[in-house]
Amino acid sequence: MKLIRTEDAVGSVLCHDITQIIPGVVKDAVFRKGHVVTEADIPVLLSVGKEHLYVWEKQEGMLHENEAAEILRQVCQGSHMKASEPKEGKIELTAVVDGLLKIDREKLNAVNALGQMVLASRHGDFPVKKGDRIAGMRVVPLVIEEEKMNRVKEICSTEPVFRILPFRKLKAGIVTTGSEVYRGRIEDKFTPVVKAKLEEQGIEVLGNTLSDDKAEMTTDAIREWISRGADMVVCTGGMSVDPDDRTPLAVRNASDEVITYGAPVLPGAMFMLAYKRKEDGGEIPILGLPGCVMYARRTIFDLALPRIAAGERLCAEDFYMLGEGGLCLNCEACTYPNCGFGK
Repeated sequence: MKLIRTEDAVGSVLCHDITQIIPGVVKDAVFRKGHVVTEADIPVLLSVGKEHLYVWEKQEGMLHENEAAEILRQVCQGSHMKASEPKEGKIELTAVVDGLLKIDREKLNAVNALGQMVLASRHGDFPVKKGDRIAGMRVVPLVIEEEKMNRVKEICSTEPVFRILPFRKLKAGIVTTGSEVYRGRIEDKFTPVVKAKLEEQGIEVLGNTLSDDKAEMTTDAIREWISRGADMVVCTGGMSVDPDDRTPLAVRNASDEVITYGAPVLPGAMFMLAYKRKEDGGEIPILGLPGCVMYARRTIFDLALPRIAAGERLCAEDFYMLGEGGLCLNCEACTYPNCGFGK
């Protein structure tokens, strides 16, 4: 940086904040570091006692913080999000659709490891709504080596760090299992809960079928919903190791591939996910929900459903990675997803 007369500073970039102090009225920065001085700013600067200013002196191989922040935006901003204007080396990304936030964690960590720059975001694999802030990024010093920013470009050369997968318009069929419900011995309180969660996610519920504990009957019901155009099928209950709980066998028989039967999540350990292949090459997820989904406020179902609704093809690793954070604390006032569950 260099020291110049304030009258000669038009077009220069300030290297420090300029503070205005009026006792009992205000103490704040009238101009921030990085501000480009205009003709109209000169009288204001002189009025706060600044007859000389430290301004940024362009150097070969060095970038101003806003230039560097723009490079961070280029490598971070993916689909379905918008960026703020750079200010003091900082840019924020905001969602423009409802969807699932995806983060390339390896790139995120690699960029932050370079130092002198910051990428901070909300947790990935969680739903976001239009208007939600996704991430913020900034360069710490006023100027930074161009070589370091080129390294950022190399690290993030292919896909962006952040993406949003919009939620799809899906149709679901529900298969409610259990002889006690099928024979009318007790009221079905499971289906309304599942229906509400599906509709909360924007999924149309085609209806539900009651099934006895016989695996063949449940399998037939799953296949019937698929034939009627369901994009996913959700089976409720009958997921434990009790001899009468035959839903896992029914799901297995109706599917082509079982991804998991069990997940390191509490509540929700007995969750099941499988896929049925379609003739057009697509797949239909078939879910087996344990009884906890009926009474617990948040479970494995809340972690898996947004990802399925966004079109992700989940694998076994997606579930065993949930162990850290997979314990719901059953807080008196539930703040999910603004908590540690599933993260």
